[in-house]
Amino acid sequence: MYRILNIISDTNIGGAGRVILNYLRHADVERFHTMVAVPRGSLLKAPLEEAGAEVLEVEGMADRSYHKDDVKTLTALIRRVKPDLVHTHGALSGRIAARRCHVPVVYSRHSAFPVPAKLRYPPGRWVNKLVNEALADRIIAVSPATADNLTDGGISRKKITLVMNGVTPLTPAPPEKQAALRAQLGLEDGTFTLGILARVEEYKGHATIAQAARILKDQGRSFRILAAGVGDYSGELERLVKELDVEDVMSLLGFRSDVADLLSILDVQLNASFGTEATSIALLEGMSLGLPSIVSDYGGNPWLVEDGVNGLIFPARDPQALADAVARLMDNPQQLAPMGQQAKAIFHQRFTGEIFARNTEQVYLDILKGDHHGT
Repeated sequence: MYRILNIISDTNIGGAGRVILNYLRHADVERFHTMVAVPRGSLLKAPLEEAGAEVLEVEGMADRSYHKDDVKTLTALIRRVKPDLVHTHGALSGRIAARRCHVPVVYSRHSAFPVPAKLRYPPGRWVNKLVNEALADRIIAVSPATADNLTDGGISRKKITLVMNGVTPLTPAPPEKQAALRAQLGLEDGTFTLGILARVEEYKGHATIAQAARILKDQGRSFRILAAGVGDYSGELERLVKELDVEDVMSLLGFRSDVADLLSILDVQLNASFGTEATSIALLEGMSLGLPSIVSDYGGNPWLVEDGVNGLIFPARDPQALADAVARLMDNPQQLAPMGQQAKAIFHQRFTGEIFARNTEQVYLDILKGDHHGT
């Protein structure tokens, strides 16, 4: 059995943490024993243990990629637990520590964002290439947009393996539960309902959604937008929703754990990101329920949603275009069912947890068997 040590510095349950949890649900436990190093007190500890991982809490490392003290701590940990391979999620300290211990390293890049000029051009480009290629045997990109992001910063395409995220399909809430939730949220029968389930950060585009809501409200349309999540932009979003006078059509729900139930009562899922987006877990979960989406054209979104097939795509940061896309589906509700069917079919063809886990494990095997360049 191979011993795989994941290293993640997150103290909250974010996208990278959910990727590890999704892997654990479908891991080949006969061949791979998964350990996960997390900062002491991380909210990931309990769900990781429930999913079957051996969790190792470490001092320091909290929400930071690099610190010299973290390198020392992780070096000692690696020497103690003796993994066959280290898989880091960000965590530059973990990659350095693994190299010090002469243990193979996989690095997953979970985001796609505009590459700054200092990394696009020499000498920053050369340094970025040298550091990232020297500190990883393979780099996993979770989206073609992420792979492009890496190569824009000078990293060789030969070093990168594309492994799209995958999730366990959700079970839709039964009709009586859906009815109760709609009543709880004040949704009248027949109200066209859209939703976004995401951290409330500026780059997630909640402001674009609020502005589109104002446009749709001015058109006299009957609809509701449910925004579930919390984050650093929560206060600003609350102020914007009040300023735009769309509190009656855009509900800020805060943190919600009833993801499947919320998605079950939506007609359309939204994603308006403009700053970092790879393979959205929330979109995949919606697709597993047969939910069509309206998404921005940023990052990995166009690799999940094909315009006119399983949803619609609008230019990022363009509230009028988003409002037009919503209006199109409101005016043509007969398009929703076939789009939803296509969403579910695409999910099962490309984005299941099983597909994701096997692809991840193939990267491990390629490295452990000596092929550090992958296939």
